[in-house]
Amino acid sequence: MGEASQGQPECRNVETLVQAGDTFQDFVDTIWRLRQPDGCPWDRKQTHASIAKNMIEEAYEAVDCIEANDPVHLCEELGDVLMQVVLHAQIARDAEEFSIDDVVRGVNEKLIRRHPHVFGEADAKNSDEVLAIWDKIKLKEKAARDASAEREDGRPEGLLDGVPTSLPALMQAQKVSKKAAAVGFEWESVEDVWDKVAEERAEFEAEEPGTDARAMEFGDLLFALVNVARKEGIDAESALRASTMKFRHRWELMEGAALDEGVSLEDLSVKELNDMWEGAKAIAGNEK
Repeated sequence: MGEASQGQPECRNVETLVQAGDTFQDFVDTIWRLRQPDGCPWDRKQTHASIAKNMIEEAYEAVDCIEANDPVHLCEELGDVLMQVVLHAQIARDAEEFSIDDVVRGVNEKLIRRHPHVFGEADAKNSDEVLAIWDKIKLKEKAARDASAEREDGRPEGLLDGVPTSLPALMQAQKVSKKAAAVGFEWESVEDVWDKVAEERAEFEAEEPGTDARAMEFGDLLFALVNVARKEGIDAESALRASTMKFRHRWELMEGAALDEGVSLEDLSVKELNDMWEGAKAIAGNEK
């Protein structure tokens, strides 16, 4: 093992430490080669904007493997995610903006800076205390950015500017509310948030069906529910994904049962569909 494994306490599993220098450099070289004048025409013409959606697609494919507990394909999909990172870095290097060295150095420094309980003198006994440390450090980082840069309108960066608007709606809502809570804009208890949910539901029901105002109130209702999730320590995006996957699985069971009976779901009555749904729930429950 290299120097990083020397003199480590017994509580550290140095067997899991990977020396990836040569392997990673080979990969960086491959991406560089593809972007050369005699490289791949497709890779050469790509820009940050032209492949932006690929980053999202590859990340979601990796998440699918995680949720399916499929380590073999997860390894492959993580490679695809890494390819997006290195390709974007090479595009930036070609434009003399930054390089993969800058990317790796920056994230490494950030990890060390945000883990003073590991690399410094701070103390954190559990994950909640770690998150509290992270929130304080990120607020300090924001203050430092404000001191060195301003937005185009001349004002310093806003608290929520760091949350990408391209995130899935539930994920964005939870990150936004978490940042606001970090500076004190917060309910005292989850019961207070449930009261807010009830208030938003009443406002939703008070609007005329089919109007933009009713749709906006529905959004407010969802936002309030996201705050319930945050207060309960639940990731709203993951929770909804899990529920959707559960629904899809039960629907597939219904389709299978209908096929076995030689009927079409579209031809069944509401009662028949509900009975079949209950049957699918029972089968799904037995599969756990």
